[in-house]
Amino acid sequence: MRFPPAILAIGRNYADHAAEMGGKTDERPMVFFKNPASVCGDGDAIVIPPICRQGGPQVDYEGELAFEIARDCRDVPEAEAMSFVAGYRVANDVSARWWQKEGSGGQFSRGKSFDTFCPLGPLVPASEVPDPQNLAIETILNGTTVQRANTSLMVFGVRFLVAELSRGMTLLAGTVVLTGTPAGVGAGRKPPLFLKDGDLIEVKIERVGHLKNRVREA
Repeated sequence: MRFPPAILAIGRNYADHAAEMGGKTDERPMVFFKNPASVCGDGDAIVIPPICRQGGPQVDYEGELAFEIARDCRDVPEAEAMSFVAGYRVANDVSARWWQKEGSGGQFSRGKSFDTFCPLGPLVPASEVPDPQNLAIETILNGTTVQRANTSLMVFGVRFLVAELSRGMTLLAGTVVLTGTPAGVGAGRKPPLFLKDGDLIEVKIERVGHLKNRVREA
């Protein structure tokens, strides 16, 4: 899979996930970047690197809807925003929680950007997904559903995000935007449920596809 020019991601975009992580939703989108080199494809291994042994077990799953920008754009009016969406992908925003919260000065990017930490499914054209704000989303770990929600529960929808993210900043064609995850992540469970060698993690999104990745420790 080719690397996109940029990956932007939205944090706390489902109220139930914000709550399980001890926070709340924001008046403005929480935006962070993932390294484009973190991308891998359906069927590829999610490789937990040795660096993630620092801080203890921590590698988590986050099933998400992603969309891709069709052409370079800046300052897009919200009324025209959907015309800049090329299509949608199933995504997993794999996250090393210690590096996300403790190891990088409070900045998310490093803990979200290790190689293979952004599995993406094939692009489904926007014409085949008439309403991205009404899609069932499910994450399955070793055959057990761990996340189940609907994209209607997003705080900030796709249309708004295109307009907002392009304010004063050019979004290059091919940029991928991850729209946030619902409740059920491993870090929010008691006890925590983190990914380990041999796990199979799957994300399914209605109309968009089914993403499968086996976990391997390096």
